[in-house]
Formats: sequence, structure tokens, C-alpha cells
Amino acid sequence: MKRTSRDIRTANRYGVLRQIIAHSPTSRQELAAATGLSLATIATLVGELLDLGMLTEVGFEDSAGGRPRGLVAVNASGGALIGVDIAETYVRVELFDLALNVLARADEDMRPGEIRPEQVVGHVASAVGSVVAQAGVEGARVLGVGVSAPGQVDREAGVAEYAPNWDWHDVPLLDLLAEHIAFPLYLDNPLRACAVAELWFGAARGRGDAVVVNLGTGVGAGLALGGGLHRGVSNSAGEWGHTTLVLDGRPCHCGNHGCVETYVGAPGIMLNLRESSPDSPLLHAEDQTATINALARGVAERDPVAIRTVRDTARYLGAAIADLVNLLNPEVIVLSSWVAATLGEPLLHEVREAVARHALKRPLAGTEIVLSPIPTDPVCLGAATFALEGALISVGPKPTGGRAAAPRRVAPARSRTAPPV
Repeated sequence: MKRTSRDIRTANRYGVLRQIIAHSPTSRQELAAATGLSLATIATLVGELLDLGMLTEVGFEDSAGGRPRGLVAVNASGGALIGVDIAETYVRVELFDLALNVLARADEDMRPGEIRPEQVVGHVASAVGSVVAQAGVEGARVLGVGVSAPGQVDREAGVAEYAPNWDWHDVPLLDLLAEHIAFPLYLDNPLRACAVAELWFGAARGRGDAVVVNLGTGVGAGLALGGGLHRGVSNSAGEWGHTTLVLDGRPCHCGNHGCVETYVGAPGIMLNLRESSPDSPLLHAEDQTATINALARGVAERDPVAIRTVRDTARYLGAAIADLVNLLNPEVIVLSSWVAATLGEPLLHEVREAVARHALKRPLAGTEIVLSPIPTDPVCLGAATFALEGALISVGPKPTGGRAAAPRRVAPARSRTAPPV
């Protein structure tokens, strides 16, 4: 469907603010050159962002043969954004200023079997309250809360449509959260969140085509094609973890057999270890985090079982990533999320070798495979940008009142009008 002038203005405002966050301070002339927008359009958008309190004037710079150029920068204290990472084993929440610096962080562990929606919502509400208290921000300064939930989500309706590891179907997640959280809420999944984080601040910055491989309990691929997120027609693109790697292989929570996730997700890695060495002390039954941590320590200490398990995992992962190389021909593939961060360079080394054995030489020659360089939680960071996107949809003045009297939820724009990232 055709985008309206308001949609285009919102997208342009979002793009300008993104550029300023990445290169602050900057001039209007530099913004015009970087975004391809006219200087007049840039002047209008910058004026709007100044009126919203998101930018501030910070002086001038000399220009060759002309008047000094005015510089603008992000007004970091002009608002706060919250990013929520709901994973299968934990909830992590981070509060950011408008420059996307982390001001506060809270973690809540979820016990095995603690998967009912009301239990997850309780953890999120507790952690959100914690970061707001830690940072000491007034409720009116919180522009929104971006929520990343595993599986397939309907971002327009705020519904977790299908989370196979929890057997969730059509859970009205944002409505449940709105009973406890009185800030605007915006929903998406970790594949999109990680991809945005890498586009803004990580290894995909300045790249036109990138794949962010999310390795956690679940597995997927965030796709950035042509410089922006690729969502697919139903916001379901990237379910690479549920493509078939082994015919008639291991059963998967999605109902199929042999999915990539069953061999390279944290439970699949535990099974790789169990099959290799059933009595290994590295294996912590029912504790994914402890097992992956033990494997990382074991590799560092040259434990042969740990080395073999990581190598076996990398063989599966490398074959699956080679499919992404051959299919999408990206500039960079980023290994992200907690499993990749924990296993680190040893996993990366083995994956690169395995990909080289399976991928076609020409597309592989143009693809770099790296670990995510983002020091904070990339999912929280990406989720915070969804809240920023939502805040920019409104062109009204910044809020001056206190916290909302009753819980509320502001639905995100429909995917057809959402600004590109």
C-alpha cells in the first residue's frame, strides 16, 4: 500500500536521528550528504527534533569559504528508552538515554518450566520497575519500552503468535504487560532486535547486506538486506533455525525433525555433549547456561571433550551458515546472542573453517564472519530502537506531565508504514 506523507516524514525523522546518534555532533550539511535528503528537508526535520527536545544546538564549525556551520547533537537527557530481552532462560532489561547509552540494567532468571505468560510478565514488570528506580528517571521521560519476545510475533497487535520452546500460541503479550507497565509498549522478536543493533552500532554498520545469526536457546537469523531490515510479508523472515539440516534428525519443538536449532541451540549443544560423553562433568542437566559456561572454560583449558563438542557444534553451524552465504551473498555474517558470546573465538574459528568447506567460493569470498562487537545486550539495544521508532511516529510536543494515571499501550505503526532501519 502507498505510504502517506506522514509515514515518509516519520521515516525521514528516524533516519536523521539515527545518523546524529551515530555521528554526534554534526552539521545540517553533513546530514544532507549522509542521508541524501535536501538541505531544506534536513533543516525542517532538525527543527522538529529540536522542538521535541531530542536534539540540542552545540555551537559552530568553520566551513571553507562560508559562514560557520551550526552543529547539533543528541540531547541525551531529553528522554529515556527501555529495551526488554525476553529469552527462554532469563529476562534482561536495560534503560538507555537518547544517545542509547546504558543507564541501568536488571536481570531476572527464569527457572526451568517457568513459562506461563503471567510468570514471564511478572519478571518483565519487576525488571522494568528496577531500571526506572535505579536510573532515577521520571515517568514522563520514558518515551517507550521495546519488548523482544522469542518466536513469531504480530508487532501490530502486540501478540506473541507462536513461541515453540514455550508452546505459546496467540498470547496477547502487550496487553498483559500493559496491566503492570504504564509506558508505551512496542513488540518484536530478537532476530529483528539484533539486526538493528548491529546496523546501528555493530558489525553491520555501513553494510548493505548482513545476516545476524542469533545463537541462544532458540536460533534464527536477522536479515538486513539493501541497508534495511527484511521482515517478510508476515514479519516472519529469518526462521532459519527451523530449516532442515538433517533429514529425519532430532525432533524439534516446532513439530519437525532435523531443524538447525536442534543441533546448534543451547539444548542441542547439550545433546551434542551428551552423545559425545554421557558422563562428562561439563554437562549440567537442565541448566543451559552452566553447561555452555563449562564448555567455554573447558576449551580454554584444552579439555578434549569440550574441544570436540564445540567442533561438532561448529560443523553443524558451519554447514547451515554456508546455506546463508550461498543464498543471500551477504557482506557480513555476525554471530550474536549469549551462546556465541560465551563460546567466543574458539567457536568462530571452527565455524569459519566449516563454512569454507561447504560454501561456494565466489559468494564466500565477499562474506566476512565475525562475532558481535556490541558490549551490551544487543537484543535490549535493538528493542530500545523500536521504542524510539514508536516515539517518533508522533509529531506532537514532548510530554510534560507525570506518569500515566492508568496502564496504557500505544500500538506500533503497521509494518507497511514503519520507518526503515
